[in-house]
Amino acid sequence: VQLVESGGGLVKAGGSLRLSCLASGITVSRNPMGWYRRTSGNSRVMVAVISGGGSTSYADSVKGRFTVSRDNAKNTMYLQMNSLRPDDTGVYFCNNFPVRPNYWGQGTQVTVSS
Repeated sequence: VQLVESGGGLVKAGGSLRLSCLASGITVSRNPMGWYRRTSGNSRVMVAVISGGGSTSYADSVKGRFTVSRDNAKNTMYLQMNSLRPDDTGVYFCNNFPVRPNYWGQGTQVTVSS
């Protein structure tokens, strides 16, 4: 399994980014998948999850601002991030939900300036 995240960058507070997770060796439409953020404390916290059936759930801190989706034909999962805040800063990863330790990719850095 290989998961490749992209789309991060530096953005001002209030701005938007769209992250992508290109998957190989796993079918995103058949597995619950999640986005996770690693902060300065080096722990990864769940940000958003999309089930195999397409239902979604979010951390309280991002509800109403972030949207997780997928493109089955491209085997890719997305995270649309709007109204970004400085506390959204971190390295974002995708993985199975629950995580599989050997699935971690390199992540993509998101930095939100105030």
